[in-house]
Amino acid sequence: MSLVDFSSDAFIVAFFLYCFAFMFYVIAIAGKKWSNRDPEQHERRWGRIAFGTSSLGLAAHLAFFFTRWAGSGQIPTSNMYEFMTFLGMSIMIAFTIVYFIYRKALLGMFALPLTVIIVAYASVFPQEVQPLIPALQNVWLKVHVTTAALGEAFFAVGFAAGLMYLLRVVDFKGKTKEARRSQFWVEFSLYTIIVIVGFIFAVFAFRGAGYEAQFVQEQSKIDTKGIESTTTETVDYTLPPIVKPYNSQAVSIESFLGMEEPLFEAPYWMNGVNSGRKLNTVVWSVIAGTLLYGLLRLVFRKPLGAVIHPVMEGIDPEDLDEISYRSIAIGFPIFTLGALIFAMIWANIAWGRFWGWDPKEVWALITWLFYSAYLHFRLSRGWQGLRSAWLAVIGFVIVLFTLIGVNLIIAGLHSYSGV
Repeated sequence: MSLVDFSSDAFIVAFFLYCFAFMFYVIAIAGKKWSNRDPEQHERRWGRIAFGTSSLGLAAHLAFFFTRWAGSGQIPTSNMYEFMTFLGMSIMIAFTIVYFIYRKALLGMFALPLTVIIVAYASVFPQEVQPLIPALQNVWLKVHVTTAALGEAFFAVGFAAGLMYLLRVVDFKGKTKEARRSQFWVEFSLYTIIVIVGFIFAVFAFRGAGYEAQFVQEQSKIDTKGIESTTTETVDYTLPPIVKPYNSQAVSIESFLGMEEPLFEAPYWMNGVNSGRKLNTVVWSVIAGTLLYGLLRLVFRKPLGAVIHPVMEGIDPEDLDEISYRSIAIGFPIFTLGALIFAMIWANIAWGRFWGWDPKEVWALITWLFYSAYLHFRLSRGWQGLRSAWLAVIGFVIVLFTLIGVNLIIAGLHSYSGV
């Protein structure tokens, strides 16, 4: 067995250990009401079991990372699969550090699902070792990507604590205008997470069914002398094509629920070999996520926030507020180094300029500015509690858009890491 094959097995082990750890954290927190033991003793016992299991999962994840590195001869952060697996591992490292500081088992009940979702999302992408393109063959890739991901991992822990704070303090039985507005946005935050989960389910469902579709797309290019030429490229779909590429013809389409042809064509301004497929991915994510959300609402017969809220009773909101702030405060300087300073050094080496207004660069800057504002408001204006929690949640939504949305919607120099 090669090291790369071993790393794949270690990755699967890590994924299932994370799933088991999440269940143990749920037992530790939600099971207190039905336990014959003292509630605090019950939480400590199952919290230790859950943390031990998540630590074993992190050990397996580290084994995946280093054996894939050794087997491939390059750091495994060069494509979307490798980066997202590294981000999931970084979240677990950040969670472990924060857990040692605060010893709050409840944090695991929210940080572990986030890790599981990101690891599962990574599995959607091709998992073969791919040779590095020239722009990535530099030591600054290792420094830039790893530090940026670690900073984002601490933002993720801050997001988890911030969302927990909102689920704890928002009045889900309130009828006032303010209460309803808070209920809506908490529910929308949960819906956003479920959209990502729905996308994962959709991809694996159609992949398991062996669905395929192909289009030939015409591409117009103008060379440096101003001469226009037309080329054709083949675009492969693994999700039924609701949206087909702009200016393309179908080669083969498998019927889906009687749908023999795509319903829409990608707009002309998305004229790119993968733009239609990426827009199709966004559409399917919303469809699958909405169906999954509707199914959960049907099962529980109430908003998901109202379902989770009772679990949060007895938790000190100030502890959650402190964990969220400290996590972001730790992650911010790391993200500053990785996503801005080291990134600009690498960009200058790879592309001959420190800054080029590439979409990923712009959104990394937006992320940095947002968290700069968060820390400014928190320290100078005393923004704590509810407003701070909302900023922590919004900030990580921006991070997710930078990581996922930019790749799906906007083309740029970082498109090599796209879906």
